[in-house]
Amino acid sequence: MTTKTAPSGKVDSGRRAALLDAALTVFARYGYRKASMDEIARTAGVSRQGLYLQFADKEDLFRASVQHHCARTLNGALAALADKEHSIDDRLVATFDEWLGRYVGKIGVSTRELIEDTEKLTGSVMAETDKRFEQAVARAIAASPLIGAYAPAGLTALQLARTLHATARGLKEVAASREAFVENLAIAVRVLSAPLRAKT
Repeated sequence: MTTKTAPSGKVDSGRRAALLDAALTVFARYGYRKASMDEIARTAGVSRQGLYLQFADKEDLFRASVQHHCARTLNGALAALADKEHSIDDRLVATFDEWLGRYVGKIGVSTRELIEDTEKLTGSVMAETDKRFEQAVARAIAASPLIGAYAPAGLTALQLARTLHATARGLKEVAASREAFVENLAIAVRVLSAPLRAKT
């Protein structure tokens, strides 16, 4: 799939990131189909013409904002996961908060509709990012005492990572706030770690 780019007009990386954040906010609120370039320009604090100097059309902007979102969110989650000063429980909670918590209550359209449009317009970008995220979580679990509690039952670190990911997604859908999401996620992680505490 080729991506169209606007012929001219580049902005510095900080300004571009702010513009893509604004676009993502509008796409999350209205969905791809109902979001307008006018609304995105207003939210970003630029003129409609200025927006078109950076992006050829709404589809081009949507692709760029999804790629920006995936890279930023994955980097934030990986940084939380790599913080060895904290326990694996705390790192898992912080990682999933970075990955999903920041979006609690910010999606105004059907999640299914947004996912379908994203898959149609960006191909495998989100699926590949999800895969990299789950693999990173699996590596952290494999390097922790957690795997010792589950390996005898034939469960792999990747299976545990995927189960925790699915749980976190479900919690995000029903959470009334980011704080509630983190609180419930911490319970899920404690459940995961319960076999370790039972041995002590």
